[in-house]
Amino acid sequence: MKTVDISALEYNEYYKTYINKVGDLSLLEGLSEGLVDALRFFNSLPEDKMMYAYAEGKWTIKEVIQHMIDTERVFAYRALRFSRNDKTELPGFDENAYTLSSVANRRTKEALIEEFTHVRESTISLFKSFTNQMLLQSGKASGGDMSVRAIGFIVIGHVKHHSQVVEERYL
Repeated sequence: MKTVDISALEYNEYYKTYINKVGDLSLLEGLSEGLVDALRFFNSLPEDKMMYAYAEGKWTIKEVIQHMIDTERVFAYRALRFSRNDKTELPGFDENAYTLSSVANRRTKEALIEEFTHVRESTISLFKSFTNQMLLQSGKASGGDMSVRAIGFIVIGHVKHHSQVVEERYL
């Protein structure tokens, strides 16, 4: 299953940017390769840049990594709920409030990398457990429809997107 298999009706238009970043990878391949790529990128980040924010009010690199972790957890939870045919509409979340409350800047780079690794490995296990039927199931989150498989591709593209932002604006 690849991004070309997904209909635009399976996700809110807002997430198209993330899905487009995945390229021609299959879902499980993208999750696994995304872990390798993210770890390579995170480990290459200079320690003296971890507390850097490119403008007033912007997140530090540590906060960006924490945002990736938090977002992946939220989206994996959505995928689990929808895969289990839970039709309860799920609310959005305020990533800025999450970031402010995360105390990411008190954490070490190594601790953030370790947490990201565990979260992504958990996401991979979750998506490996889904049947094709489960991947096609959908629900409502943040006011829009989402399929389980679209969520997987959004997770992959979200990390790629923020890694590119860090590369372009922080380094």
